[in-house]
Amino acid sequence: MKIGVCLKQVPATDTRIKIKDPESGVDTAGVKWEINPYDEFALEEALRLKDAKKASKIILFTIGGKDAEQKIREGLARGADAAVRIDDPALAGSDSLGIARALAAAVKAEGVDIVLAGKQAVDGDRAQVPAMIAELLDWPQLLALAKLEVDGQNITGWCNAGGGSRDAVATTLPAVLTADKELNEPRYASLRGIMMAKRKKIAVKKLSDLGVDPGTVGAGAAQVVENSWSLPPQRAGVQMLDGDGADAARELVRLLREDAKVI
Repeated sequence: MKIGVCLKQVPATDTRIKIKDPESGVDTAGVKWEINPYDEFALEEALRLKDAKKASKIILFTIGGKDAEQKIREGLARGADAAVRIDDPALAGSDSLGIARALAAAVKAEGVDIVLAGKQAVDGDRAQVPAMIAELLDWPQLLALAKLEVDGQNITGWCNAGGGSRDAVATTLPAVLTADKELNEPRYASLRGIMMAKRKKIAVKKLSDLGVDPGTVGAGAAQVVENSWSLPPQRAGVQMLDGDGADAARELVRLLREDAKVI
């Protein structure tokens, strides 16, 4: 069984984001990059399935330029076997559907049985691409999993349903699965893994290699367009309350009731 893992390079959660201008968006100069945290849970689950002899090969899939290869090699260092980087100028300006078209074609070309991805990316935060991949491939999908069991061709996944309960859903291969943070604890790369990753080949594919029509991706085909970028409004300053504990508590309640009107 082959497992494909969608891996996205995103700005690190502790990096400072600056907007270059409302039209062009984020200023990437000085931005620190990392593997999308939810994709790390997906990769770890794939590695555990391989450790358990339930998978024979793990292939990483990403869309991006040469600068994305450092994070791809981090995934290879943890234990993935191969990687496919899709790099084509026609993809510029793609919405989620355009990205999904390219990834679905790459997954199909590699003969993958399971696609694992994070439930969302922490940059765009849309949580759309994995579900779209499933639709394009006509595969079942189990999303935001907190627990996963694979038994031959059978898959059972559990996701949080609120109130401390979980929903269990079963399906069969092939399938698209997405990982929530409760699924596992990602491992670190070993020194041996880091050295081996340097020798592993990253295949670079164009849309023509995957049989994807350039007219179905990119800004021209996008149904969702980002036309203005800005940072969230600055928060109001903090109001400090004077007096002892009882007086401060009474004043806090008054402010919440009369000014904030939340109680």
